Amino acid sequence: MAEESKTPMLDQLESGPWPSFATEIKKRAAKNAAAKDLAGQLEQSYKDKRVHWKHGGIVGVRGYGGGVIGRYTDMPEQFPNVAEFHTMRVAMPSGWFYDTKSLRKIADIWEKYGSGLTNVHGATGDMILLGTQTDKLQECFNELSANGFDLGGSGSDLRTPSACVGPARCEWACIDTLGLLHDLTTSYQNELHRPMWPYKFKIKIAGCANDCIASIARADFSVIGTWKGPLQINQDAVKAYLASDLDVKHAVVNKCPTRALELQGDKLLLNAGECSRCMHCLNVMPKAIRPGTEKGATILLGGKAPIVRGAYMSSVLVPFMKVEAPFQEIKDLLGKIWEYWDENGKTRERVAELVERVGKGNFLREMGLEPEASMVFEPRSNPYYFWKPEEINQ
Repeated sequence: MAEESKTPMLDQLESGPWPSFATEIKKRAAKNAAAKDLAGQLEQSYKDKRVHWKHGGIVGVRGYGGGVIGRYTDMPEQFPNVAEFHTMRVAMPSGWFYDTKSLRKIADIWEKYGSGLTNVHGATGDMILLGTQTDKLQECFNELSANGFDLGGSGSDLRTPSACVGPARCEWACIDTLGLLHDLTTSYQNELHRPMWPYKFKIKIAGCANDCIASIARADFSVIGTWKGPLQINQDAVKAYLASDLDVKHAVVNKCPTRALELQGDKLLLNAGECSRCMHCLNVMPKAIRPGTEKGATILLGGKAPIVRGAYMSSVLVPFMKVEAPFQEIKDLLGKIWEYWDENGKTRERVAELVERVGKGNFLREMGLEPEASMVFEPRSNPYYFWKPEEINQ
């Protein structure tokens, strides 16, 4: 008779058609005691319907306030090998492009100092190394550093900026996402490694409004590639689409959110003033419709998950900005935001919550930005609005 499984609930996660993290934990458990206890504790969590990790505990490496997340079980007698099970965040290269040599080196280091379990990649963007002990952190970091790797952000600091692959693989990229990401990451090492703000700050960079990195929902500071001026429409290619099986009127014209497109005979016409540059028509008819020629980015502020206040989508801060090396305009804006937030923010208050508390108008004045209709976060419910005397046009 087969031996009864010690993790029957964990086993169920392997029963579907997709690869399972449970399988990987079990494979590693055969070689690593921490991974074995991790599987046991996870099974216990499913039985008890609660997490068995204790909250808190600050650990780190010399000179860094971020990059390591303390993990301690609340069942150390039953699972002693995860009494300490710290996570290390390793900063990723632009666009998550690794060569196999680099991946093998990280794996070798982690097998030496940790559980061997990894998360490629975490929500922040870093490569996540799951599970090591306090006395191994410094040695592990030293070896990672000697091989060209650095820790990412954690705590009340700049989290590791991340970006889509942009011009490396995508025809829609309106900006050099990889160049901007590399520049910001190297420019703000102090902000990344040393928590000094009311709470965390995330930068995510999308090459176009498809926003494959979901920056609008996941970043305090979203940079989304866009363009100025009208779309470029190739009418010969439009005719080819009309001659194909594509129903251009139904699939493109009728689904334009601002009704900026019109089909007259075999011509696709654009009301450029109504176009919101949402990318739908380009995605459906890429051979016929291309972005405008003046490329740049829209800067948005305030995306976050619900912790202190509810979940926010980021809203427009700068409708259009040129994004070219050395990216000084973006850095100047970041500096103003950080200075104001650092001076006025409350503990654990994200930038979006600060803006809501002080008012968007007041915040824009502090940033030296003129308000525009595209900056509206939601329609106001108060029918009264008061201007400062100097703002009234006499």
